[in-house]
Amino acid sequence: VQLQACGGGLVQPGGSLRLSCVASGFSFSTTGMSWVRQAPGKEVEWVSDSVQDGSTLYADFVKGRFTVTRDNARNTLYLQMNNLRREATAVYYCTRRFTLPTSQGTQVTVSS
Repeated sequence: VQLQACGGGLVQPGGSLRLSCVASGFSFSTTGMSWVRQAPGKEVEWVSDSVQDGSTLYADFVKGRFTVTRDNARNTLYLQMNNLRREATAVYYCTRRFTLPTSQGTQVTVSS
């Protein structure tokens, strides 16, 4: 199983970023996927799920601002993040649903 997240960077408060995660080594189209994040000194925090039936779930602190999508033909999971806040600063990981991250994440820094 390989999950490679990218698309992070430095953005000002209120800005946007789009994260991508390319998956390999398992049946992506039949697997629920998650975005999680880990801020410095804090535990891993769940952000969003893309369930294999097409439904999506979001943590309350991102509802209305983040959107998770997937392209099963490209084995790719996305996270569109709008109106970013400073507290969103963290390393973001994609994982198979209900598993902890094991692959490299992507750093998101929200700062002016």
